[in-house]
Amino acid sequence: MTDHRHPWLELQAVEAWIQSSCVFHHLTLSLRLGEHTAILGPNGSGKSTLVRLIDRSIHPVVKPESYLRLFGSVLPRQWELRQRIGLVSAELEQRIPAGVQVRDLVLAAFFGAVGLRKDQQPSDAQETRVDSLLDTLDLGELAQTPFKQLSDGQRRRALIARALAHQPEVLVLDEPTNALDLKAKNELLAALRRLSRDDTTLVVITHQVETLIPEISRVVCLKQGALVDDGPSDQILTGPKLSALFDTPLQVISAGGYRQVMPLS
Repeated sequence: MTDHRHPWLELQAVEAWIQSSCVFHHLTLSLRLGEHTAILGPNGSGKSTLVRLIDRSIHPVVKPESYLRLFGSVLPRQWELRQRIGLVSAELEQRIPAGVQVRDLVLAAFFGAVGLRKDQQPSDAQETRVDSLLDTLDLGELAQTPFKQLSDGQRRRALIARALAHQPEVLVLDEPTNALDLKAKNELLAALRRLSRDDTTLVVITHQVETLIPEISRVVCLKQGALVDDGPSDQILTGPKLSALFDTPLQVISAGGYRQVMPLS
């Protein structure tokens, strides 16, 4: 069983910039293995910058008593991170070349690529792992389909399969339901609920409260580059707290473990 007490991400007084803009001035946050967490906030709150800190595409400013640790390391090896953290983002989706088939896209994760070259030969165990993932995510019949020919929902599930190839300890999903219609959104949420029962820690980064699956137990709220709230989901996902977070009067209606946010009339 995963040790819920062990932090996989630790930020202490982190300062981070995107080009000439300071996004985080003094961010302190710890995320733990085994704790399904949502990072929630309006546009411009710093959610995407947090993703870029996690995937090491940007680095925090070096200062005394300030650090970013991943699995306890300030300088983790990139290849090790790829094996321990799976990431699903729109940025990756845009980099996938036309013509790459779904199965090859997922297999390519073992080589840190987005498509298989002739000199890259997956092992039998890797091929078995990928076939199992495609079946789990209802993509088995689409294995030979070019990625670009998939629907938006199918693409998102294919990217999740790719992110899970290494059996990572943590799966980070950046706005996973953006641009999905109701059917595709429901299929994706069902897939995430199945994954939440495995020994993989889910981290969902979003501004859409209604897409948080019931298994999300902790919510971290970001606003204008600051952590403004953090706690159990039933204490954070309330009308008053969400009204303050999004600067608009809101009420929350709950059903089946999900929450719908509506204007406060």
